[in-house]
Amino acid sequence: MFAFRLLLVRTWYCSAEGIRRSPFERKRRNEKKSVNTHLHILEGFVNLYRVSPTELLEVQLHELIRLLTENIISKKTNHLVLFFDDEWNERSQVISYGHDIEAAWLVQEAAEIIKDKSLLSKVKERSLALTKAAAKGLDEDGGLWYEYNPEQHHLTKQKHSRLQAEAMIGFFNAWQNTGNETFLEQSLKSWEFVKKYMHDKTGGEWYWGVYDDYSPMNKEDKAGIWKCPYHNSRACIEIIKRTNSIIN
Repeated sequence: MFAFRLLLVRTWYCSAEGIRRSPFERKRRNEKKSVNTHLHILEGFVNLYRVSPTELLEVQLHELIRLLTENIISKKTNHLVLFFDDEWNERSQVISYGHDIEAAWLVQEAAEIIKDKSLLSKVKERSLALTKAAAKGLDEDGGLWYEYNPEQHHLTKQKHSRLQAEAMIGFFNAWQNTGNETFLEQSLKSWEFVKKYMHDKTGGEWYWGVYDDYSPMNKEDKAGIWKCPYHNSRACIEIIKRTNSIIN
């Protein structure tokens, strides 16, 4: 099956030590394949196709979309499976609400850019199911919780800026697909949560996140590679683009 390994060393060997030292995976088991890898590669391929479309790249996008919708999005839970072994056996039960809502719109964007109507119709169905699954992580204040481990019945009571940024887009996307006002309200609540709790009104920018008592996670990056130039900036740009398309 077409897929990408999580991490390789210079000799193109999959190193367990390298995986352990990877920032995203350092607290995880040493598995070979992850949803995070495939989502980020999908993003790169989509943007490359946007500026330089080729038949080979279109085939690769088709394969990545198929892999994500048929293998990585669980048919049982509609959540993303975070880790797999080499044989695509599931190796994690942890639910990552932020990855769920991010994938819901990114996979659809990929199907839209290659203009395959049949594929897009199927992807929209999976996208909606994924969005509804992600919505289970919403708190009453509109914020999206970080993770839930069903094996341990443990909710990580943190609300990261990355998750709120992706929730703004993901729920807005679901509203565009369905016309269901509930999704629009959820998108707007995500933005209100950001303005109220994430925005550093003194120092500028967004905090990395807040704890369950709304105290900011001050020891984390203020403008790291996963944040300022990426998730929160992209969310604002994406929402502006989508609202402008509706207005115009």
